[in-house]
Amino acid sequence: MIEVKAETLEASFDAVAGAGAGVAMMRPALAGAVDGGGRQAFVDGYLRRGATAELKSFSGASGGDGGYAVPREIDAAIDATLKDISPIRAIANVVRVGSSGYRKLVTSGGARSGWATETGARAETDTPDFHEIAPPMGDLYANPAASQAMLDDAAFDVEEWLAGEIAREFAAAEGAAFVSGNGAGKPKGFLSGPISDAADGARAFGTLQYIASGAVGGFAASNPQDRLIDLIQTLRAPYRQGAAFVMNAATCARIRKFKTSDGAFLWQPGLAAGQPDTLLGYPVVEAEDMPDIAADAFAIAFGNFKAGYLIAERGETGILRDPFTNKPFVHFYATKRIGGAVSNSEAIKLMKFAAA
Repeated sequence: MIEVKAETLEASFDAVAGAGAGVAMMRPALAGAVDGGGRQAFVDGYLRRGATAELKSFSGASGGDGGYAVPREIDAAIDATLKDISPIRAIANVVRVGSSGYRKLVTSGGARSGWATETGARAETDTPDFHEIAPPMGDLYANPAASQAMLDDAAFDVEEWLAGEIAREFAAAEGAAFVSGNGAGKPKGFLSGPISDAADGARAFGTLQYIASGAVGGFAASNPQDRLIDLIQTLRAPYRQGAAFVMNAATCARIRKFKTSDGAFLWQPGLAAGQPDTLLGYPVVEAEDMPDIAADAFAIAFGNFKAGYLIAERGETGILRDPFTNKPFVHFYATKRIGGAVSNSEAIKLMKFAAA
């Protein structure tokens, strides 16, 4: 049977040759074929015995086989791990200032009034007290560097990438300062000021009020949602319009499991895109800079931050491109002057995770 197949192949080669026995096959000789033997030598040397030499393929899998000739591509869009950016700026009162000496006046007490008959004497009434708010300010800066060769040869826009990285870092840094900054060359966070359990009118101006959660380092064992209702009602009605809860994700996870006696969740997800989740009818803002639930921690804030916290900033972020100071490196010096402080201590309430 093998000989019959070989004869069939020989007939096909004769048909391809066509023009006559003197025509050479127009292909390079393969290893195993005898030079000068013609068609019969090819059949005997290659088809019957196979090639005797090692054959190599042209491939990009390794450098020597052609991989060096394949250019490497870098995706122009660079992914990065995302930072936790505090949303306090979105809910606070932000003002643009022309200098670092910004001051704001706040009145407390209000003007007093009285009743009198048509001809009765009108005594002098009290006038409001003025308080000056001077938010501590500081310069937030970054000064990364890149070599000129890197800027020229990189496959992506290094300057635009650095600008985006600086913007994200600034947003994260200022958010942390708005919550817990100490006021030394930076904003003073609303958790860094004096805090008392005294009610409105009984405590000093600038001191925030807290209520206890009912247990050390956690909520009360029974009816924990009652303390959240107390926190809401501690804030006076004029400030509850536009108020919101502020807490981090770990605290949200605890509260999202609270249910009423009939099994309904207190937490209600937003019904439309862009709408925040609500707790007892008020929006919930996740700020990862808020502390976790722990003993004596102020892990939950509730209030009208538009009225209660002031952010003052001097213009936009400025970026200076400096190719001269440290050749051959190009420095990108970014700076932003910003300040913050509590402006109305009656507009923000805190929950302290303690028994009392």
